[in-house]
Amino acid sequence: MATHDLVIRGGTVIDGTGGEPRIADVAVDAGCISIVGPVSGKGREEIDARGQIVTPGFVDIHTHYDGQAAWGDALDPSSLHGVTTAVMGNCGVGFAPCREDDHDRLIRLMEGVEDIPFPVLSTGLTWDWESFPDYLDYLSDRPFDIDLAAQLPHAALRVYVMGERGANREDATEDDIAEMRRLAKLAVEAGALGFSTSRTLNHRTSDGQPTPTLTASESELMGIAMGLKEAGRGVLQFVSDFNDPEKEAAMLRRIVETSGRPLSVSLAQSDVAPEGWRSLLGAIEQAVDDGLPMRAQVGPRPVGVLLGLALTLNPFSGHPTYQAIAEEPFEVRLAALHDPEFRIKLLSDEPDADNPFVKSILRQFGKIFALGDPPDYEPTAERTVANIAKSRGVSNEEAALDLMLADDGQGMLYLPFLNYAQGSLEPSLAMLKSEATVPGLSDGGAHVGMICDGSFPTTMLTHWTRDRTRGEKLPLEFVVKRQTRDTATWVGLDDRGLVVPGYRADLNVIDHDRLTLHAPTIQHDLPAGGRRLMQRATGYTATIVAGQIIYRDGEPTGAKPGRLVRGAKSAPVSALAAE
Repeated sequence: MATHDLVIRGGTVIDGTGGEPRIADVAVDAGCISIVGPVSGKGREEIDARGQIVTPGFVDIHTHYDGQAAWGDALDPSSLHGVTTAVMGNCGVGFAPCREDDHDRLIRLMEGVEDIPFPVLSTGLTWDWESFPDYLDYLSDRPFDIDLAAQLPHAALRVYVMGERGANREDATEDDIAEMRRLAKLAVEAGALGFSTSRTLNHRTSDGQPTPTLTASESELMGIAMGLKEAGRGVLQFVSDFNDPEKEAAMLRRIVETSGRPLSVSLAQSDVAPEGWRSLLGAIEQAVDDGLPMRAQVGPRPVGVLLGLALTLNPFSGHPTYQAIAEEPFEVRLAALHDPEFRIKLLSDEPDADNPFVKSILRQFGKIFALGDPPDYEPTAERTVANIAKSRGVSNEEAALDLMLADDGQGMLYLPFLNYAQGSLEPSLAMLKSEATVPGLSDGGAHVGMICDGSFPTTMLTHWTRDRTRGEKLPLEFVVKRQTRDTATWVGLDDRGLVVPGYRADLNVIDHDRLTLHAPTIQHDLPAGGRRLMQRATGYTATIVAGQIIYRDGEPTGAKPGRLVRGAKSAPVSALAAE
């Protein structure tokens, strides 16, 4: 007769504390871990984990499932990569609070910032809410494969309070700030995990307008942070260009000092200032040394745009010859690109586009790589389109076109635009090792036709602990801790992130030796027939949420135990007593 709901037998437990791995059984009862050690009783369900690792479920604190959570119950690709809790509402974009007249405005902002097409969002969003507490109530009625937490987005809040003035980036009045402060307090009291904002010119609406929060004053940001202080809970998340890093870092420090709320900010190496990340990280490290709750969110690999004939962009997107067929069905475009006369015309064409990214960056064939399968996210110069073209004796443009025409037109190129300015991941290594950082920036659920970084957790486990050949690797127990306990506690979810009795039974059983990240593919499963990039992995034997197996060998079981997480969670009493 079974005495436990689930027993994982004989795995190498890497428990999230950073301590040494150990062989142990893990028993699960009523959605929580009950035993870590020898388990004599039987489980209603058992997993043979011998020769495999058992880890806490991964907690991804930087996703954009705001749309997907409204129409779907699978938060993939994150859930395909061992993530058991995802935090959305980052970068100041989201869909609540929102008045009816502003629905399209917020959709255009999400479309521009996160590359989720307008028809997908306008079809998929039900808008059964206005206030942020209403939005949380709506999400609370929905089951998911994994847990989901939400943050209050600044752009939505600002437009809700200020209307057209907010969208046009006018200064907030004292009354505006007081109202945003009040609503922020109500949001976190209702269960928002925190508040997010954007101060980067990279974030624009689909019609080119900067995000409403770009020039928000320190007094506005401080006022909102004080709303969280009054509620006594909630984290702050910032993304910025940091054109004046010393000045802006000082402002963020003042906000933390005054509000007492934890704050994280996105950090990456840029091509424009390859060493600029060091000064910002140094300022955050100093704040941490001074006892302030500040962190930089960092990624484990380049943030890179995927280029392809079936994707949002390719190196010919700005060419008039290509633009003439750009709106044709894929099969029609593919036939044209195989036609010798059309190819000659296209390859002799020059880009003519207002967008500087399309006109300039997409022509830098010395920085565009062949992706490969499995994909190489720390590629050497030999894999650039320019070097491939040279080896084949063809032009850069012809090599790029042929690489994309491979696999029936599904071939992809990879353009790293952050974290790869010097052609290596040594800056990422330094960021990951800093005690003032947490892993983040995966953007799961966003950039559906350009970027597919929801697979960051698998890169952490494969590249950084096992496969890296171009420099130092990281201990497996360190990497597991970074994306379980460290991320969970940073956002206040102290009930998960450890394989310890009393904690939530959010777990992964992973065949680390054969864990493999596959190349992204395209699937058409969004509302209105929209397409998105999807990336899978081999080697996840089981992913478990609240004691239920949601994936076996990468395939969904149909279980949907995930729910909206309302606010911070305390560590289990039994675990605290054991300590």
